[in-house]
Amino acid sequence: MKPVKVGICGLGTVGGGTFNVLTTNAQNIARRAGREIIIAQVAARHANPACDTSNTDVTDDVFAVARNPDIDVLVELIGGYDVARKLVLMAIENGKHVVTANKALIAVHGEEIFAAAEAKGVSVMYEAAVAGGIPIIKAVREGLAANRINWLAGIINGTGNFILTEMRDKGRDFSDVLKEAQELGYAEADPTFDVEGIDAAHKLTILASIAYGIPLQFERCYTEGISRITREDVEYAEELGYRIKHLGISCQTERGIDLRVHPTLIPESRPIAKVDGVLNAVMANGNAVGDTLYVGAGAGAGPTASAVVADIIDLARTMEADPLARVNHLAFDRIEDEAVLPIEEVETAYYLRIPVLDQAGVLASVATILSEKGINIEAIIQKEPKEEESLAQIILLTHRILEKNMNKAIADIEALPSTVGEVTRIRVEHLS
Repeated sequence: MKPVKVGICGLGTVGGGTFNVLTTNAQNIARRAGREIIIAQVAARHANPACDTSNTDVTDDVFAVARNPDIDVLVELIGGYDVARKLVLMAIENGKHVVTANKALIAVHGEEIFAAAEAKGVSVMYEAAVAGGIPIIKAVREGLAANRINWLAGIINGTGNFILTEMRDKGRDFSDVLKEAQELGYAEADPTFDVEGIDAAHKLTILASIAYGIPLQFERCYTEGISRITREDVEYAEELGYRIKHLGISCQTERGIDLRVHPTLIPESRPIAKVDGVLNAVMANGNAVGDTLYVGAGAGAGPTASAVVADIIDLARTMEADPLARVNHLAFDRIEDEAVLPIEEVETAYYLRIPVLDQAGVLASVATILSEKGINIEAIIQKEPKEEESLAQIILLTHRILEKNMNKAIADIEALPSTVGEVTRIRVEHLS
């Protein structure tokens, strides 16, 4: 069979890793693909000293790759929204297959891109867009195809997981660990996408779409970050037998799809609670298979390049096949526009930390409010004020309740004369 000619757009961390994996492992890749895979062109604004491109056609114009008639597969690794969208659509219009690691592009513009690809009879592959080196897209889209997926839960941002791990293991403050994460290169100079959950929301949007056969709906994903988590919250969670993880959670319910990213208390006995540092992990529950867990490196040159090249190999095997015989972009032949629940309609359990004056009757007042709202208490810790402080802390775990009912209870608790400041609320999931 004739070789597959690849054009790589972007030669940064992931682009450089992809270039090196394709060249270093060329013989093994050809054996797996059944044909040779050749890097015919690279587009990059800057040279990557880790890559020997002396025998490769290099340009600084990414659109030249999309127009190049010799290219079979365009690999988009430039990131971002606008230029990447234009580049991918141009490649598709020119009859090229596309491989991308760009989760933001797929989550926000995937519907348009997939429709264009189907019209031209080409494929868009995006394994590397979610959880780096973990083959979670293939696992959910193909490996679990026999199942009705009940729920997904994932640590899908390594930066947030590193920060929470350091806070738990070393008793450090959020701001201190964030600074170190930036120095180590785990977090960007502007860490908003990582610590506020936007990056994880992009990934969860994609996972939920292929799990349930629904449209990509990033704008409907509830997103909450970890910047307000304190080391005290981490310690109290440990006392209660839980760990705090920044999770993306999606569940198919009778009322609609639950789609949310937020800090979450999970029992320390659950396997995903033990996934620490910069690792990623995704749990998927199917009605036939039960719980499954996938763990691995969620970022980095090698792990992400591994997923990119796996997609190129899949394309090399199937690009001559009838487009109707290929796996659908979002796993389902028919996409159904099922409702995504607003966060107020989501049901979960809660951890509450309430700063109060150290006086009699406070706990009773809080318990009365919760009882009036139909909220049952599972556990209570009451922390007396330290010598230098005047406030006590009441820490509660509740049973499951609709978020809108919890919102009303928190408003009433904050209105108590004995409550000083805001109530900290962290959702609790048992993942079972």
